[in-house]
Amino acid sequence: MGVIDFESQPAFADPIVVAAFRGWNDGGSAATVAAAFLRNHCHAERFASISSEEFVDFQQTRPQVTVEEGHLRQITWPETELLHARLPGGRDLLLVIGTEPNYRWRAFSDAISAYAAEVGAGLAITLGGLLADTPHTRPVPVSSTAHDPDLMDRYDLEPIRYEGPTGIVGVLHDGLGRAGIPSASLWAAVPHYLGGNPNPTAALALVRALEPLVECELEPTELETASAEFDRQIARVVEKDAEMRSYVADLEARLDAGDDYEDDDEDEDEDDLDDEGEITADDLPSADELEAELQEFLRDQRDEG
Repeated sequence: MGVIDFESQPAFADPIVVAAFRGWNDGGSAATVAAAFLRNHCHAERFASISSEEFVDFQQTRPQVTVEEGHLRQITWPETELLHARLPGGRDLLLVIGTEPNYRWRAFSDAISAYAAEVGAGLAITLGGLLADTPHTRPVPVSSTAHDPDLMDRYDLEPIRYEGPTGIVGVLHDGLGRAGIPSASLWAAVPHYLGGNPNPTAALALVRALEPLVECELEPTELETASAEFDRQIARVVEKDAEMRSYVADLEARLDAGDDYEDDDEDEDEDDLDDEGEITADDLPSADELEAELQEFLRDQRDEG
């Protein structure tokens, strides 16, 4: 049996691959929320999966149990899904949504890369979110990078200069390159003091950065609505706390002075989204939850100082 378990075999024509993984690569759940938007907006249909049995440490990423009327209803195991959709511009989409594996990264990445090559993918794009010293009051910075010179010229992308620890997306890019598929990487910078909750504003920034690469408008109305409400909640909470206002003002001043934002390498826990990963109004943190997160951040800052 291969790594990928197929339920059907859709016919792809020159597809674009878009991949997002929960875990270290997904600060503020920006990548997986953006991918969930694509899934729903493009009516993507699942056709295959990668079982977690050989790749995931279940003590780190535990299966979820649901109960109905006192009886065990279902155990849902973490897995990586492969979905087929048609983008608004008419091109096929191979969407990959999953959890960063704990084991056998090369086998995992090579299986995805080999299948992408088999169906004739001409471009692959990974989505990511990183925690950074960036204020929530400014537009979300998105870095759009690639190795391939032709890709950089065509889409005005920056060369990849990062050196250091990598996640599954870095290993996947290596596999895609060896499979002959040019790839690009989109990373949204998420305010590190808001990293514990799903961030629809960062997800929206990723979707907007994705549009030129997939060469069509994605009309992310749902994310725009969620982002506006999220921003209003943050503003209300920060306004009540003088210390937090001062901290945000300091970040703004540093940014205005020309300092680049710095990323935070801390691992991120998975956030509580619905089964499909889509963010809804119910998934947005309450004012009390945001206030608790910001107060915890300030306590940590004092302890470090």
